[in-house]
Amino acid sequence: MTTPLQGKILIVDDDMDVLRAARLLLKRHFEQVDFERNPQKIPYLVTNFEYDVILLDMNFTRDLSSGKEGFEWLDRILDVRPDAAVVMFTAYGDVEMAVRAIKAGATDFVLKPWENEKLLATMQAAYSKKTGLKDKPAPPPATSQSGINIIGSSPSMMQVLDTAERVASTDANVLILGENGTGKDMLARHIHQLSQRGKKPFVSVDLGAISETLFESELFGHVKGAFTDAREDRSGRFEEAANGTIFLDEIGNISLPFQAKLLTVLQNRAVTKVGSNKAVPVDVRLICATNRDIVQLAAQHLFRQDLLYRINTIEIQLPPLRERKEDIIPLAEHFLHVYASKYKRPVSSLHESLVQQLQQHDWPGNIRELQHAMERAVILSQGKTLLPKDVFVKNPVQDQSFNTGYNLEEMERNIITQAMKKCNGNITEAAKELGLSRAALYRRLEKYNI
Repeated sequence: MTTPLQGKILIVDDDMDVLRAARLLLKRHFEQVDFERNPQKIPYLVTNFEYDVILLDMNFTRDLSSGKEGFEWLDRILDVRPDAAVVMFTAYGDVEMAVRAIKAGATDFVLKPWENEKLLATMQAAYSKKTGLKDKPAPPPATSQSGINIIGSSPSMMQVLDTAERVASTDANVLILGENGTGKDMLARHIHQLSQRGKKPFVSVDLGAISETLFESELFGHVKGAFTDAREDRSGRFEEAANGTIFLDEIGNISLPFQAKLLTVLQNRAVTKVGSNKAVPVDVRLICATNRDIVQLAAQHLFRQDLLYRINTIEIQLPPLRERKEDIIPLAEHFLHVYASKYKRPVSSLHESLVQQLQQHDWPGNIRELQHAMERAVILSQGKTLLPKDVFVKNPVQDQSFNTGYNLEEMERNIITQAMKKCNGNITEAAKELGLSRAALYRRLEKYNI
């Protein structure tokens, strides 16, 4: 009997027969094979578990033949795990769809009904490719005692970290305030990892991205038949976070009726699924965050005062990057080393003139803006030392962005366009120039319609 590979596989398909057949084949060759019928659970699964290969159906019940849903879920996976190995399969496949899947970032493509040897060979090749990349050495990141990359020695950040570490051992609700890009999600994960719940699930929910029609189902779950598309019982995010931490990001964006529903859950420590009358107890640690002035919202009766009292037992204010200038260069150097390793660039230091320029900039996009700026600088770098021209490329879009905040997507589009012109449209050469894989470049070309 063949010795199984030490790999973890996830299969996502809404056909139970397909899931059983694929799992039966693959579990003889891989250490762990999980499957999931509901594609809505993909973000949670890929965030909380690291799979070596994901086998993803291209067609779910919303759209049975175009593959549109599959491409949407592929993008979601690659947003969370850019290095994910995703094999797509479909009963409606053709050469054009296969090419589109590879362009969009998929590792490979298999038609249904599959041949066992073909499916197995494809999955083993995807696993070998993924683990070959994963096993390459990389410099260890700077980490805090939680294992989360929080970099900062400024007085304001030291105070934040001290508060976070003191509150972590308790089950007190925490409200994290701060501008976009200041690292609220990372601080929430830091608190979770330091807590007694650190080995239990951490479930992150972007409340600003959930439509009101899906709010209750997404957070509290639903029972089969509760609404048109409810084909089976589904647990909500609160149940998924059982015994762990649920992080509600952008809590200032939810409407008053849903604030009332959330308050009821927090008071009763139980959720009632949509379509059910039975309350299900939940044991979770609550961490919330917002970039809005939530106290002002409460004063204007746009946010419930009683809910505010409930979520902010401990309040932590994350300072913007412009107020912690001592941390700019350590952060820049951290991102420099991360992306130099990722894109295999020889660059290893910042020129003194660049150091001054980085410290003088206000960084309206905070750490996220600095991270993107350093990533692009490393991609475009020509030598071992980064210069100001590498970080702030001289063109009208970027000159304007320097003063008012970067238009990051426009910058990326311009860089890719320049690389494609320089390489006369040669995908392989342009990908090498940008430090990207061909699949990653194809995905961006399609995204920006270049």
